[in-house]
Amino acid sequence: MRKTNVDEPEEVLFVAMVCVRVLAGDPLAAEGLASYLTGHPEITVLGADRPDRPDVLVVEADRLSVEVVSTLRRLEATVGRPIVLVISEIDESQLLMLVENRVVAILPRATVNRERVVHSVLTAAGGGGVMPARLLGELLEQVRRIQRDVLQPNGLTPSGLSSREVAVLRLMAEGLDTTEIAEEMRYSVRTVKTIIYGVMARYKLRNRSHLVAYVVRAGVI
Repeated sequence: MRKTNVDEPEEVLFVAMVCVRVLAGDPLAAEGLASYLTGHPEITVLGADRPDRPDVLVVEADRLSVEVVSTLRRLEATVGRPIVLVISEIDESQLLMLVENRVVAILPRATVNRERVVHSVLTAAGGGGVMPARLLGELLEQVRRIQRDVLQPNGLTPSGLSSREVAVLRLMAEGLDTTEIAEEMRYSVRTVKTIIYGVMARYKLRNRSHLVAYVVRAGVI
């Protein structure tokens, strides 16, 4: 039997708490959602008297009214935290707007229970998202339509860079210098420099190494 040294420090496990604020037009709905989260060992529900900045926002609404959309935009601008949206009816044409305003999880009210609310909050806090398969499919289709009808006709990519800029950056990441890139793409050296420095200025990048690191991390190339 192993003897315990009284001087040995005990192992302490720290659990990172996820602070959540619940916002709902109906006080009973807010209370119900808060009750699902209260008591979970990894979640703290912030009351109205707590000034703490939440890690995740849970917003409840019947539908995407003008007031609800305005609230989502205000929260994105002032709080800037992922949002779990609990909603009865949703206009699928507004899915991209929701994503732009940090909505990362959508829960149809009819499917809400303690397990799903907790799972959505913890997933949102971890940088993930939760969405019904039907809505996810519609969102992906909207992204494809934008790429086909808006970006491609204008020579743009989803990253906001033109296909010409992406081609230059890819060659630069492969180690080619300005002259070699110009020869490869049949551009003048001046044109290549203009493309490179234009991207650097747009994204406020310090030098070419910073530029390459940025586009690689962003998944552009």
